[in-house]
Amino acid sequence: MDPRKLLDTLTVAERLKDATRHCYTAKGRHESVAEHCWMMTLMAFFMRDEFPEADMDKVIRMCIIHDLGEAFTGDIPAFEKTKTEGKIEEELLYGWVKSLPKDYAEEMLTFYEEMAERKTLEAKIYKAIDGLEALIQHNISDLSTWTPKEYEFNKTYADDKVAFSEYLTVLKQAVREDTLKKLGE
Repeated sequence: MDPRKLLDTLTVAERLKDATRHCYTAKGRHESVAEHCWMMTLMAFFMRDEFPEADMDKVIRMCIIHDLGEAFTGDIPAFEKTKTEGKIEEELLYGWVKSLPKDYAEEMLTFYEEMAERKTLEAKIYKAIDGLEALIQHNISDLSTWTPKEYEFNKTYADDKVAFSEYLTVLKQAVREDTLKKLGE
């Protein structure tokens, strides 16, 4: 990529460092979208041995780019985001991606399509990690930062996303156990 285009691209992506999510860190500050993407990427790295049949480098790339649309719209929690808001985010993201050099734009658009369809093993793994990371971060944060919706959300969210994998189902159960312990149930 041309150095100037790379710098311009990174300037847009850098917005994710300041785009806060609804979740908090262990020390009590809002988590950024960039931190969420980083933790997902780290999860994928450590799960490589659990999915020898998957292209985990592809999963890692999906994790890195999956929330770039939030550089334009900010984060809207999954339990609040409407279809209209999702469509606006997608349109802004795709417009920006199409401004990138052709090879990068094509690769990213192919990934976004694959991620949306969730038919490939890699897309299923990425989506499960996306959901699980949010739950794990909630469990790490102080309970006082949770909204009332998040009490039930943390018990059930991502069940459908992990169902294809025994490993991810067991991981989700461990996350749920942590949630129940946190809630004193």
